[in-house]
Amino acid sequence: MDWSAPLLRATPGDPVSGGNPRHVPGACWSRCSATAMPKPELRLWNGGLATSLGDLEADAALWSGQRLIEGMDPHAHRYGGHQFGNWAHQLGDGRALTLGHVNAASGLTEVQLKGAGRTPYSRRGDGRAVLRSSLREFLCSEAMHHLGVPTSRALSLCTTGEDVRRDMFYDGRPAMEPGAIVARTAPSFVRFGSFQMLAADGDEDVLRALMHHVVATHEPDHHVNDDAGIVAWLTDVAERSATMVSGWMRHGFVHGVMNTDNMSIHGLTIDYGPFGWLEAHDPSWTPNTTDLPGRRYRYAAQPDVVGWNVARLLEAVALAMDDPEPLHGVLDAYREAYRNARQQAWVERLGLSTWNEADEALVRDLQHVMHASQIDHVPMLRHLAEGVTTAEALRDAGRIYATEPDLSAIDAWIGRWLERVGGTPDTSTMQRTVPVFTPRNWVLQLAIDDAERGDWTKAEALATRLMRPFERLPEDEDAWWSGPRPEWAMTRPGCSMLSCSS
Repeated sequence: MDWSAPLLRATPGDPVSGGNPRHVPGACWSRCSATAMPKPELRLWNGGLATSLGDLEADAALWSGQRLIEGMDPHAHRYGGHQFGNWAHQLGDGRALTLGHVNAASGLTEVQLKGAGRTPYSRRGDGRAVLRSSLREFLCSEAMHHLGVPTSRALSLCTTGEDVRRDMFYDGRPAMEPGAIVARTAPSFVRFGSFQMLAADGDEDVLRALMHHVVATHEPDHHVNDDAGIVAWLTDVAERSATMVSGWMRHGFVHGVMNTDNMSIHGLTIDYGPFGWLEAHDPSWTPNTTDLPGRRYRYAAQPDVVGWNVARLLEAVALAMDDPEPLHGVLDAYREAYRNARQQAWVERLGLSTWNEADEALVRDLQHVMHASQIDHVPMLRHLAEGVTTAEALRDAGRIYATEPDLSAIDAWIGRWLERVGGTPDTSTMQRTVPVFTPRNWVLQLAIDDAERGDWTKAEALATRLMRPFERLPEDEDAWWSGPRPEWAMTRPGCSMLSCSS
């Protein structure tokens, strides 16, 4: 297969290769090399993805950065971003290293190593990643792909043979954890923050170069030769971002750290860190302990945050336009795209034939009922799709977590729903769109526990199970990954509490 580094040909870069963390003005990237690892071992391999990318070989030295193929040109992206609403200026790939782009049948695909060592953007970090976060990213990004949510994908996971020092909750209690590297893929890992960084520095020429590169390389239906072309392209970016976040909301996924530097220009879910899956329905829930003071990235706020992030991208790109006024229409397009995607998601999940205005009250009241009685968000809808239509049955299935749930309110809502669908919901559509399986944090933690002891059986089983999320399989009946949330998961670090530490 052919490897290349198109970003390096199209945009200006750092004149210095590698080196210590530093400010790198006027550049989009820095060349650097992976840190030597004591004993890289390939633990998880995505054979289907490898085949689609041109039969990539399963080699630990390659996917830990210890060996290169002709055409690879390792580099780290430079970008900035708003973190928790505050401008942070230069950030960049502090623990990610792009090997290059492989020319696959589906188009150019960037392959990036996460955890391969220090780069000029590592700041005070060591550039490594630990096993727990790496395994979570591998499994969750693949789960999202099979759920139909736009996402980066995981190619491999290698352990490194070294331990990494991490303070998991930034509370002054660091510990040593096994290191790991994930190889992940996307059309590119250019972010909203890539453009923000250049705009903040007033680098209009470099911003234009990056914009032309992204569109010429990955967007054959667009051009950015004039204001109209820029607006059309950004409208597409906004609408893809709306599709992405509607997928999160549909499946109860909470990203946890929706900074503008974690927003893909391709509308993909990237940078899996302190994410979580909604269980007892709570619109204010955030899985990220760093986010707890303001809950900026809570479940219910995610669509608005993506809109806010799109606005910051528009502000950056406005630097390259003669008349930025038409950019206001891009935000309108985002809101309309999200509204349409949200309504379609509820039509499918409730087995409706069409959406009407009265359905808004039906959905709102469902969310109130789920919150009041702490009902498990997605499984309730799946049980309805399979004919479980009483509150008592939902409680017996272990999907109501409240000690004293309002069963009469639940039954009343179910009655309204059945009346709305004339007693015959479209259960086939419901079962095609409401999953049986999503990798909840407690399930991932069980796999992490075993993998840290050298047993990868659970991780491998999850990697297989997540490929068929909408099917109820025979092995689900007594599987360790099935059933309601166990009590211990309420307080276990990694299940109820996560942070940006990795």
